[in-house]
Amino acid sequence: MRVFVTGATGLVGRAACAALVGKGHAVTALSRMKDAAVRLPAGVRVVAGDPGAPGPWQDDLARSDACLHLAGEPIAEGRWTAEKKRRIRESRVRSTGNLAAVIRERGPGVLVSGSAVGFYGSRGDEVLDESSAPGEGFLADVCREWEGAAAPARERARVVLLRTGIVLARDGGALPKLVQPFRLFAGGPLGDGAFWMPWIHLADQVGLVLLALEDARVAGPLDATAPEPARNRDLARAIGRVLGRPSALPAPAFALRLALGETASAILASQRVVPRRALELGYRFRFPDLEGALRDLLR
Repeated sequence: MRVFVTGATGLVGRAACAALVGKGHAVTALSRMKDAAVRLPAGVRVVAGDPGAPGPWQDDLARSDACLHLAGEPIAEGRWTAEKKRRIRESRVRSTGNLAAVIRERGPGVLVSGSAVGFYGSRGDEVLDESSAPGEGFLADVCREWEGAAAPARERARVVLLRTGIVLARDGGALPKLVQPFRLFAGGPLGDGAFWMPWIHLADQVGLVLLALEDARVAGPLDATAPEPARNRDLARAIGRVLGRPSALPAPAFALRLALGETASAILASQRVVPRRALELGYRFRFPDLEGALRDLLR
């Protein structure tokens, strides 16, 4: 299968490209970065371009069998200024619309388009899955528009909306930042630690990407989270056990809000998301429990 990938130099994109190449697929990565080729696995073909703007890359997309769309402005880095929020929204909605416009007319029969559990908003202890209604707030609004921008592709392609949680990985993403205070013997929950964190090991994130691309049964929303979501305080305890460090020193939530402003709302959101559809399809998680995932990543 010929797979066109955006966001290929990101944490999930790199791992997904490696897995696709390993399975014998032909991978073309779209990137604005001049050194993208050296960041990607051997065998990945790189084309220059910006998915937020039309260009020659659209012909490469049209020659592909499937598209994995992961591009977007990082959400959890820096304060949500008005400009930052504009980039978060436009980088997702505009690029998805450009891809969907091509796919509606020609080319790939499959679009796996990134989304996020932010779709559900912050919902306390409510159990959430693909059948749940959208929530409220900035990220929920962005996710609705983001997913809506992919809709035109459904006219001739199978479209999967990959609602990703917190991806845990050894060398990037949230985990190194979460772990650092524990290594300094200053780790603990955020506030009372009662909010739910929908996490997933990078290996299972890639596994669900492959499922979405290769399995014709998969269409519509697909939650990319582990079967056992954890409260923030449980995450803190698990990190402490794995590292042999104390985990009882809380970080005041108000301090996080002072430091990060509105960005803190995304970090402190309570989202008890379960991957109902993946389990129905028979996907077997390599790392279904949090402590097992942390032991693999932090050993």
